[in-house]
Amino acid sequence: MTSENLDHPAKGILFILIGVVAISVNDLLVKMLSDGYPLHQTIWVRSFVGLIFTLVFLQFEGGWQALRTATPGIHLLRGMLIVLANMTFYAAVAVMPLGQATALFFVAPLCITLLSIPILGEKVGPLRLAAVVVGFLGVVVIQQPWSTEISVSRFVLFLPVVAAFFYAFTQVLTRKLGVSAPASALACYIQSTFLLVSTGFFLVAGDGRFAQGVENESIIFLLRAWSWPPMADVPVFIGLGLCSGLIGYCLSAAYKSANAATIAPFEYVGLPLAIFWGWAVFGEWPDMAMWIGCGLIIGAGLFVFLREQIKNRPLPGRRARWGRR
Repeated sequence: MTSENLDHPAKGILFILIGVVAISVNDLLVKMLSDGYPLHQTIWVRSFVGLIFTLVFLQFEGGWQALRTATPGIHLLRGMLIVLANMTFYAAVAVMPLGQATALFFVAPLCITLLSIPILGEKVGPLRLAAVVVGFLGVVVIQQPWSTEISVSRFVLFLPVVAAFFYAFTQVLTRKLGVSAPASALACYIQSTFLLVSTGFFLVAGDGRFAQGVENESIIFLLRAWSWPPMADVPVFIGLGLCSGLIGYCLSAAYKSANAATIAPFEYVGLPLAIFWGWAVFGEWPDMAMWIGCGLIIGAGLFVFLREQIKNRPLPGRRARWGRR
C-alpha cells in the first residue's frame, strides 16, 4: 500500500463510520433472528445478498478482472479465520447482552499487539505491554469470575474473546503477507468464503439433528434446523445483506484511504452503538462492572494507538470482521 493511498484521512474516517454503523445494525439483526433461525442460515442469506451488492461495487473498481489473484490460498485462509471470528462472536451475541459481547470483542487490538511479537517480530515496549494487561483486566472485570449470579455460562462469556483472537490473527497475517486487492475484491473473497462454509453447515447439519438434546443455547443457535422465513422476516434478511455489503466494502476502503492509526480509534464508536441497541431493543443495560471493564478495555486500546502514532509505526488494519463481524 503506497503512501498516496493513505492520503485521504477524511475519506477514511467517513468510510469507517459508515462501516461501524453497519456493523452495529448487522449485530442487532443477527440477534433478532437468533431465536428462530440457525446461524449458518442467517450467514448464508446475509452473504448471498451481500455478495450481490459487493459485485455491484466491484464494477466501479476494475470489474471482474480485479478478482484475479496470485494468492488464492491466502485469501481462503483469511476468509476462514474471519468466518471463525464471526461464528464465535455471534454464538455469544445470541444469548448475552449485545454491549457486553461487543466490549469483550474490543480486546482484538490488544491481541494484535501481542501476536505481532512472535509473528511479525515487532518489539513491544513495557508501556504497551502494560496496556495489554490493563485491557485484559477489563475482560476479567466484565466476566466477573467472583460472581455466582451471571446470566450466561462462562463458556459463552469466553466466546467474544476467542473471536477477538481469530480476528487479530487474521489482521496480523494480512500485514505479514502483504495482502493487497481492491476493497470490493477483498469483500468478494470474504463473502464467498462465508457462502462456502455456511453451505457446508447446511449439508451436514441443516436438518437440525445435531441440535437435538443440546441445552447450550449458543450451540443450538449454531446447529438449529433451517426454516423458510415468513414474509415479515424477509426485509430483515435483506437488511443483513445490505449491511454485509457495506461493511465489507467500507472497512476495506477505510484502511486503504488513511493510516490505521487515524482510522482505528473510530471503531470504538461501535461500543456505544451496541449498548444503545441493546437498551432500545432488548432492554439490556450494563451494570457497574460492565462500565468499569469497558473503560479499561477502551482506555488500553486507545493508549496502544497513541503509542503507535508516537513511534510512527504503521498499524495493521483492525477489522474485516463483518465483511465480518
